Amino acid sequence: MKEIDQSFTCLVTGGAGFIGAHVVREILALDETGIATVVVLDDLSGGFVENLPEDSRLQFVEGSVTDVELVDRLFGEHRFDFVYHIAAYAAEGLSHFIRRFNYTNNLIGSVNLINASVRHDVRRFVFTSSIAVYGSAQVPMAESTVPSPEDPYGISKLAVELDLRSAHEMFGLDYTIFRPHNVYGEFQNIGDRYRNVVGIFMNRIMRNESLPIFGTGEQTRAFSYIGDVAPGIARAPFVEESCNEVFNVGADQPVSVNDLASTVADAFGVAPVLDYLPAREEVVAAWADHSHFRTVFQPGAEVSLADGIGRMAAWAKEVGPRSSSEFSNIEVTKNLPESWKLSSGDA
Repeated sequence: MKEIDQSFTCLVTGGAGFIGAHVVREILALDETGIATVVVLDDLSGGFVENLPEDSRLQFVEGSVTDVELVDRLFGEHRFDFVYHIAAYAAEGLSHFIRRFNYTNNLIGSVNLINASVRHDVRRFVFTSSIAVYGSAQVPMAESTVPSPEDPYGISKLAVELDLRSAHEMFGLDYTIFRPHNVYGEFQNIGDRYRNVVGIFMNRIMRNESLPIFGTGEQTRAFSYIGDVAPGIARAPFVEESCNEVFNVGADQPVSVNDLASTVADAFGVAPVLDYLPAREEVVAAWADHSHFRTVFQPGAEVSLADGIGRMAAWAKEVGPRSSSEFSNIEVTKNLPESWKLSSGDA
């Protein structure tokens, strides 16, 4: 990975979370000067301070992107060159039942950052969107596919994408948008019972519990190891060809949830105990074309699912199982999956 021989100051929202903590490390690795400043803003709703490395170039601020006064103060104090906006509550299925929370955190919080970036002449705004913007489009999903999101989470992500394009046209704010999908790896919040199926499976295996699968388990996803995703996000401001472009990023090979359960169980040396639950409203097949990303960023060889799961499993065994928490602000209970109404600890 090419290092950067110029000093810079950047903001990473959600930097103590799963993807954010990896992006922070990649940014620090890019800094050849050793004097860059990386400010992490995270409310710790899904992240952990211990995910962050100890580094004098790193400053941690606990707070939310929804706190417009805090956001404006940070921009005024640091004069950021780059903004990496990774913070989000990325629970697609649950987003139907937490619409106000979803739009406040994932859309309004993003607008706070975009406004501040325009006012303070940020050089590049890097945004992690999602392939949720495509909905149930024909696979493989390409950047040229017309977005048609089917849940509030995907709608909020698409709205931010559109707002960034508008801000570029009106104010000249340059951006790079990534649409990652089904990312897993070390630092994932395995205690979250509503999202990140790989983490849910690992957490439950370590607690000697069954693995919940909605529907038949034949729905397919291209599960993407974090090491194949974070480096490109970190490099974006320094890759001129990525300016004002959108990129799918992640693994190429889709697998069924049933096959994923077997792979995770193999990594722990156990036989999977599957608990099939009623199907929920979700996209059946979701995987994307990454040729645009490969052309511009020229990444290395992709980590296989077995290798990536093995790496994450080794980390998970070190940290041990984590307690699940229930989302306390369900706004709509109609059609809420029964398994999400159960007591804490059930996924």
